[in-house]
Amino acid sequence: MEGDLIHINEWLRPLSWLYGAGVWVRNFLFDSKVLKETAFPAPVICVGNITAGGTGKTPHTEMLLRMLGDLFPTRPLAVLSRGYKRSSRGFVMAAADTSMRQIGDEPWQMKQKFPGAIIAVDANRRHGINEILRKAKTTDSADSPIIILDDAYQHRYVKAGLNILLTDYHRLITDDSLLPAGRLREQVSGKDRAHIVIVSKCPEKMTPIEFRVVRKSLHLKPFQRLFFSQLHYGALRPLFTKVEERTVVGAKSSTHEVVTKSEEITSETHVILLTGIASPEQMMMDIQKRTRHIIPLFFADHHEFTSSDVEKIERIFTSLQGSKRLIVTTEKDAARLQLVKDKLSTMVRRHVYVLPIEVRFMCDEEPEFRQMVASFINGQ
Repeated sequence: MEGDLIHINEWLRPLSWLYGAGVWVRNFLFDSKVLKETAFPAPVICVGNITAGGTGKTPHTEMLLRMLGDLFPTRPLAVLSRGYKRSSRGFVMAAADTSMRQIGDEPWQMKQKFPGAIIAVDANRRHGINEILRKAKTTDSADSPIIILDDAYQHRYVKAGLNILLTDYHRLITDDSLLPAGRLREQVSGKDRAHIVIVSKCPEKMTPIEFRVVRKSLHLKPFQRLFFSQLHYGALRPLFTKVEERTVVGAKSSTHEVVTKSEEITSETHVILLTGIASPEQMMMDIQKRTRHIIPLFFADHHEFTSSDVEKIERIFTSLQGSKRLIVTTEKDAARLQLVKDKLSTMVRRHVYVLPIEVRFMCDEEPEFRQMVASFINGQ
């Protein structure tokens, strides 16, 4: 397949066997009802994976928020996340002025994009759901919030009504191995808990035989529905500068006029691709279709930028050749770059651009997905 990104550390397989034994016992205890799952009166949708990061959970969660807002405009919508690397503890419900450090980069990003939605964080998902329902102050299940659990597929103490499992096209779960040799959080059989499976980050064009190969390799159950999705990029937008000054020289004097700054990546653009996400390779491949002049500057997922990182960014940007230079980053990284804004030079800040990402379904199957989600909500 295009851009296959599977890499297995064979020498770590003995550790994977030990890890797998522990995961198997835990799942067995849930399957045999020794460990109890809790169901809730509100509709709960889980968006997750069995891979350690990089399948596009946040863009798919945002897609669900937009879709649910269209389908149920009068129902409150909520997203509950763990809030990875946040400074707070326990349950926190985001307000308009809540900082990124309090709730984590991904929840903060969603609150900025969906200010009307309930965005909350809690490592204990059962407690978090109960808090959301308590604050909603409704006893009627028809008016209760629709709750999306972000990255909670392994949090089995909550029994979600609809499980949506993501797998990266370039790293299918059936081709991967358990941690630490591979990136699977649990055995491939864990996919059987999903009601919907989405193959994410698919290439722009897929042949009918490629669809069939993926379908066959996943070995889904008859009750499971398979969808394919792609990442689509919006227009580049400046992160730090909203406008720029342009000097206009007249016959007798010069003046300054303010114009909106806009950019696009062309074959002549020299780009630093600056990311702190789990799997930046797809984004790299997509930008390579526009320009060959790319310097990847990849950090670990949820990386918090430091002074030494700023120095490295400044140094690499200064070394770029050509008249058109850009630093391109993701929406998630944009939140963390704001924390080091004052350490970046004015020149660098003027050239940092965010590349928005949206999810789109392939094969014109979005209506069917919408219908499945709507049927689940209406059946609660």
